[in-house]
Amino acid sequence: MMDETKFAHARQPIAPTEPVAAAPPPPETPAPPAVPVVSEAVARFKSCRWRSDPEAGEFCTHRDVLPFAGKEGFNAESWCPECDYYKLRRTPKKRERVDYSY
Repeated sequence: MMDETKFAHARQPIAPTEPVAAAPPPPETPAPPAVPVVSEAVARFKSCRWRSDPEAGEFCTHRDVLPFAGKEGFNAESWCPECDYYKLRRTPKKRERVDYSY
């Protein structure tokens, strides 16, 4: 039989000479920015061709709406949900360059 005292050092774990570094914590991912909920009326107002330029302010420029709604304090919730004057804003189409020879 084998003498267990000869192999006693094999059963004991060897202490590492270098300290074991802990795994770095996972990088914190920032929470996604809260997306503001846009109502149907505001979305419709943003896509309407009668909306004024953003530099001038946010109001409807249609000739039948402007006198009643005004330019100050325009509320899309009051006017846009059932507006009969709504027209989708058109994006200008790129025209082909054609030689205009006269």
